[in-house]
Amino acid sequence: MKEIDFSQAQAEGKGFNFPGQFEITAIGNAGVDLKARVPAILHGIGLEVLHETVTSKLTPAGNYESVTVSFIAPSREKYMEAHDTLRADADIRFTL
Repeated sequence: MKEIDFSQAQAEGKGFNFPGQFEITAIGNAGVDLKARVPAILHGIGLEVLHETVTSKLTPAGNYESVTVSFIAPSREKYMEAHDTLRADADIRFTL
């Protein structure tokens, strides 16, 4: 698979710029306190979590919960680590 070249987008001021503030949404099982777990997981990998931005919403059936939070990522690697670490949690189905 060919590597994506982000150099042109970065030169034009488009795309992700690091360090920066980003938002992530984790969707997972309801009833496991994801509203507290998601920020704790991000903090655990050394990211600055903006706790005042944490929001959550249950699906209509109440089986799943989405949690959205903003954080500061110093590098693309830490941004990707945030997604990877959240997805590794048994109660989190996927991230956006």
